Amino acid sequence: MSKHETAPPTGPDPADVGLRFLGVAHQVRTAVDQHMAAAGLSLARTKLLRLLARRGALHQAELAEALGQAPRSVTQAVEALERLRLVTRTPDPVDRRRKTVALTEQGHAALAAGEQAGTRILRRIFGALDARQLTRLEQLLTDAAEATLRGDTR
Repeated sequence: MSKHETAPPTGPDPADVGLRFLGVAHQVRTAVDQHMAAAGLSLARTKLLRLLARRGALHQAELAEALGQAPRSVTQAVEALERLRLVTRTPDPVDRRRKTVALTEQGHAALAAGEQAGTRILRRIFGALDARQLTRLEQLLTDAAEATLRGDTR
């Protein structure tokens, strides 16, 4: 090989591996969402309820910001959860245009059921890996997350 030729790649193309990862992540997310929905709560709704369970009652604008979603999208989600009696919305005493959203007892129960369903399917999927594989996968995911945060372009 002359000094102007490049060596052939010695392993998988990182872009191909990245696309495969995205595909698998989508499959896992879909499976989790389906199992959670069968238990009565979608993954998206679970995220909203989990936030309320963790932080307590919040204004809808605070929910939107914390979830990284448009206020209108959160309003629609909250309205749907209110119809299901999983949350309550009350006017703010100072600014009645603002609504405070709180989790109900029914919401706590639905959240618990949804989280249990999600945990069961994740344990089933990742339980197919042995302890060594899980440890390696955890390290690989940590490395990929850190590279993302650094903006690595190696």
